[in-house]
Amino acid sequence: MLHADGAELPLPDGAFDSVVCFTMLHHVPTVAHQDRIFAEAFRVLRPGGVFAGSDSQPGFRFRVLHFRDTMNTLDPATLPARLERAGFVDPVADLHPESGGLRFRARKV
Repeated sequence: MLHADGAELPLPDGAFDSVVCFTMLHHVPTVAHQDRIFAEAFRVLRPGGVFAGSDSQPGFRFRVLHFRDTMNTLDPATLPARLERAGFVDPVADLHPESGGLRFRARKV
């Protein structure tokens, strides 16, 4: 088991074919820290690797569940540009039609 900050992984460059991130980015307190996580995902991916994930979007129930908790949700409109700044190509971010949650994916060339 590895216990580490996703923005500073003690892993070698280009070691993985994929990196996934499920329903946790909204707990990262700042956009800058989220962006460092994206950069680390890029760093540890091999060329041709895929970064993919999902996260929740704000709504009344979600806000109630996160009362006095970190809630820094991703904006699906700006996420592709943020992933491109981290080095990824072909970024896609959309809202799942049934759950309303955010899905995303991007590649490392």
